[in-house]
Amino acid sequence: MLDTITAAIEDRSPRGIAGSVSRLVMAGVLPAGTRLPTVRELATELGISPTTVSQAWRTLARAGVISPRGRSGTFVLAGPPAAADPRRYRRITRSPGRLPHDYSTGTPDAALLPDLAPVLGRVAQGGNLTASYLDDPVLPALEKALRVRWPFPPAALTVVDGAMDGLDRVTRELVGFGGRVLVENPCFPPLLDLLDVVGAEVVALPLDDEGVRPEALGAALGAANGTQPVALYLQPRAHNPTGVSMTARRAEQLAALLTGRGVTIVEDDHSGDVATARPTSLGQHLPDSTVHIRSFSKSHGPDLRLAAVGGVEPVVTGLATRRMLGPGWSSRLLQAVLAELLGDEETERALAHARAVYTRRRAAMTAALSARGVRAQAPDGINLWMEVADEQVALVSLAARGIGAAPGTPFEAAPLGSHHLRVTVGLIPDDDLEAVAELLAEAARG
Repeated sequence: MLDTITAAIEDRSPRGIAGSVSRLVMAGVLPAGTRLPTVRELATELGISPTTVSQAWRTLARAGVISPRGRSGTFVLAGPPAAADPRRYRRITRSPGRLPHDYSTGTPDAALLPDLAPVLGRVAQGGNLTASYLDDPVLPALEKALRVRWPFPPAALTVVDGAMDGLDRVTRELVGFGGRVLVENPCFPPLLDLLDVVGAEVVALPLDDEGVRPEALGAALGAANGTQPVALYLQPRAHNPTGVSMTARRAEQLAALLTGRGVTIVEDDHSGDVATARPTSLGQHLPDSTVHIRSFSKSHGPDLRLAAVGGVEPVVTGLATRRMLGPGWSSRLLQAVLAELLGDEETERALAHARAVYTRRRAAMTAALSARGVRAQAPDGINLWMEVADEQVALVSLAARGIGAAPGTPFEAAPLGSHHLRVTVGLIPDDDLEAVAELLAEAARG
């Protein structure tokens, strides 16, 4: 047993050990009831500190994979259930009180959303949309509109209750406990929380101004040594928090590295129509390996609670089938509203205006911070990623002046080497930009 475990461990960090052991459990090599080596035995065999093994054992115990039983030893449990604990999400949404100017939220400016009233009126005049629980989960009119806008021809398409609902359901179709997944660094905190819950082994990939760096992806794929990643998670447009959008050139480079690897690409296009970048997807090169999620919350309204999921047929079909045992379908009334919005000229004008305003605010704020010696980026979307001398000092300094920002640490899939804040610059009124920039710069300097 000791030889089996040590032979499977390639990465001798706590995370690497936990991932290797969990994969042995899921593969049935370590069945339920197996007594594991002691911490000291495994540490001696691996030539590492017992503290490192203890940390790995604690991770597995928290995830419900193993059970320490005192002097009796540590045993493999029957399954790996983990309690949901959105600790990163809580950190970016936890406020030190009601602040007059809260720019921590990552939400759109309500004044820039399309007016739903005329559309709701037109839809209401159409009468009852759902005559049976057995109707198709996606309204035909909406599916037609979505397929026209999809960045590649999706083999299957369905509608869910927002981007995170889509990510959750796709992840549960793809990722088993101990599955190795690749993510951008920095990364959206709720996704990292979700991957913790399912027991994934997360590998962080750094970004540049075109997206995930190809050499980092190549190294991650080459380092797997037979344990290939099951999924790669990307935000192709207006990456949260950095605002980076993947270029067509970078998509082609990444697709070349992923061809034939058996990795499913999961794309979260959360900004949708408020992003200025054109839709770019690895599905344009690898349609049989890509699941694309398109949200309409930031563009058309958070309360629509709608996102579309399209791509790999077994994943999308499996998601939709499993959903029939839960909510069944997303409100067809809201689907009808979205279908109407997607073909509405007034809505298109409102979206164009919103993009222009967000672009102006991003440009003004980054220029103002740069003039004050602060490094910040906001190439697209509604957020700004700002480097600070000390995260906690900066947050307290801003809160004392009535301004809320999100801490950067929860966005880190792996340490970035410097401190950051995420500021939802899209919420800052034009008249306040200079004054807020001055306060941000003071906070950044510590």
